[in-house]
Amino acid sequence: MLMQEFSHIKDDRAYMVDISNKDTVVRYATASGKIKLHGETAEKIRSGSVEKGNVLATARTAAILAVKRTPDLIPMCHQIPITSVDVEFEIGEGDVTANVEVRSVGRTGVEMEALTGVSVALLTVWDMVKSAEKDNTGNYPSTAIENIHVVRKVKEIITNQ
Repeated sequence: MLMQEFSHIKDDRAYMVDISNKDTVVRYATASGKIKLHGETAEKIRSGSVEKGNVLATARTAAILAVKRTPDLIPMCHQIPITSVDVEFEIGEGDVTANVEVRSVGRTGVEMEALTGVSVALLTVWDMVKSAEKDNTGNYPSTAIENIHVVRKVKEIITNQ
């Protein structure tokens, strides 16, 4: 069996990969995830009647801030120029789906930023509605964040330099 070589480990030491020789290209990634909620909670989000305020506006802002702070949270992520962040939500019968697209012009991908944005958006939704989701013991037996994943990752060569 062949040993897989890891790009961020050399001589048993973690290090940040050198991307200085990579081409500068347009990159974007979309990530998605879902939070399962009570149907009544989803309806409160839809109608704008959650006590803490506008859940989706707050979660959208949190996602954008998280995207910009990804290198502070994920040790081997490079600081990259974020050129745009788009956050969309879909409210279902008993869930909210977050979709985050991140764009950059740089030397490394933006999938970690998109995943971080989705994660923090969903955590923010949970925080905003947790009083409605608790059971009589103060726990969350049916609330769950799930299926956070990269939907699409694209790298486009810049031709008009």
